[in-house]
Amino acid sequence: MIRWWNDIQFANPELFVLFAIIPLMLLFYFFKLRKNKANVQFSATKFLPDQSAEIIRFVRHLPIVLSLIALSLLIVALARPQSSLSWQDVTTEGIDIVIAMDISGSMLAEDLKPNRLEASKNVAMDFISSRPNDRIGLVTFSGESFTQSPLTTDHAVLKNLFKDVKNGMIEDGTAIGLGLATAVNRLRDSDAKSKVVILLTDGFNTKGSVPPLTAAEIAREFGVRTYTIGLGTNGKAPYPFKTGFGTIAYQNVEVKIDEPTMKEIAQKTGGKYYRATNNRSLEAIYAEIDQLEKSKIEVTEYRKKKEEFFPFAMIAAILLLVDFTLKNTLLKSLN
Repeated sequence: MIRWWNDIQFANPELFVLFAIIPLMLLFYFFKLRKNKANVQFSATKFLPDQSAEIIRFVRHLPIVLSLIALSLLIVALARPQSSLSWQDVTTEGIDIVIAMDISGSMLAEDLKPNRLEASKNVAMDFISSRPNDRIGLVTFSGESFTQSPLTTDHAVLKNLFKDVKNGMIEDGTAIGLGLATAVNRLRDSDAKSKVVILLTDGFNTKGSVPPLTAAEIAREFGVRTYTIGLGTNGKAPYPFKTGFGTIAYQNVEVKIDEPTMKEIAQKTGGKYYRATNNRSLEAIYAEIDQLEKSKIEVTEYRKKKEEFFPFAMIAAILLLVDFTLKNTLLKSLN
């Protein structure tokens, strides 16, 4: 009932001004009560039991209560309450996105927590969750590149594949150009209005048959905008390695990112270069990309109105009938 009432709208809400009549009626009624005196006198009250007298004193006010409720319901009915059945026709103009992620050995450095690779995975999965209307794919690269997932809207499956990404899945190294080229290849047949690659790496191109800037030219030819992210703190980062005793030790390794190349890739393709030095800045980068690459959603809303005055008018009529009956039977005035 409450939910139904919340959906009600009124075609003539200005008629609610008629509710001002109700307090005037109450004032008139109480003024009349004070002036009226009993015009039937009894020589004794023994014929009127005390309990009956109390009930009559209470019931004699019932007509005004019924009249006021009936009037209130009639005012609501005159205001034309209406319910509406609505539905939406939604058209989405999704964006196709491929995340190209470096999984080389240097991604195990712990300047991001718990390390660069795990931090990158976690933030990327949050990014995927925020874009339910887009097709998203995943390419991983180190010494070579591999399509972990083609473009898909099944983001639950995609996030499960993300969880399985780890260093050592493919030959070690850093083939930035090959990773970008593989990502572009996943997008070249896309008919989406906007095609995007998010390329994340923490080093220089050391392997692969495709130079990074050549891959950028290919991306430009296919209309693929590339956002590049250089991952790693300024200075040195703690890198874990196994000792001869089988334990884990840490060595501070200098962070070297080919920022000029990353910036040029972004510039050539109409994207943007970012530097992530910690978890918070990486989250901010993905948040900015999320804002820059918003899907276009067109919504057409349809409404069907239904008049709902009848129940109010019917209840008011019943109350007025009861009021009339009481006044002419049980509560009939004696003159």
